[in-house]
Amino acid sequence: MGSYASSLVSNAKGKSALYEAKDMPPSSDNPVVASFDSEHLTVGAGVAIFHLASSRVVVCYHSTHDYWFLPKGRRDTNEETGAAAEREGFEESGYRNRLLPIVQRHRQPQAHNPAVSSSTLYSREPVWMQLVPVSSTSQYVLFWYIAETIPPGAEISIPPSAAGEACPYQRPPAYPADLSLAERVRLEPEGYEPIRHEDTGVDSEEALYKSYLLSIPEAMKKLQGSIMADVIRKGWEGIQRRRDTEEQVTKT
Repeated sequence: MGSYASSLVSNAKGKSALYEAKDMPPSSDNPVVASFDSEHLTVGAGVAIFHLASSRVVVCYHSTHDYWFLPKGRRDTNEETGAAAEREGFEESGYRNRLLPIVQRHRQPQAHNPAVSSSTLYSREPVWMQLVPVSSTSQYVLFWYIAETIPPGAEISIPPSAAGEACPYQRPPAYPADLSLAERVRLEPEGYEPIRHEDTGVDSEEALYKSYLLSIPEAMKKLQGSIMADVIRKGWEGIQRRRDTEEQVTKT
């Protein structure tokens, strides 16, 4: 695909971690035409999780293979791709999160009969998509989303699992359509630190992951040269544009 190089490194479980060449420019490839039936197609989702109040983003680290990455993984059967991004974000990083509507350019049409509460200014569309060959006959399609750590009230609304018992993943409530970013930040007490849940990985590979909330510049430096760095850049720019838009509305 295109002009950049990528490689797949498989672990003992058969999962694949995506590595991208450090000299790959963050630009879109030329459009392609390709067809894959369900037996040769895997759909996945990844996410950049921002903590709005402190201007930080969640970045994961593989403690054995020594590399930094954003959480990502395969969509479960019958799962929505955006929901998969949130779930993978939680499983691999330990931070509960929800998709964050931002200002972004995209090519998706507006609904003909949108809900009264919906906004045409902000969207939860993927900021990047990648096509990665899994083998000579199988294709991996990966969508990258933008999310936020959830506020304390949303954490409380999700019942914890009983000690020693596995609990099915529970998707947090969606970001309210009428909640501004300034109002969202005020839902947290000053100095609040988002909760990082322990042992959220689903296999021995994910047990090796560590996660950190880093400043935007530090996170982009860790992921320099990859699409993941540009996911953070696009996400943060979309958040800043939404803040600016809301401030202008408040002034008028």
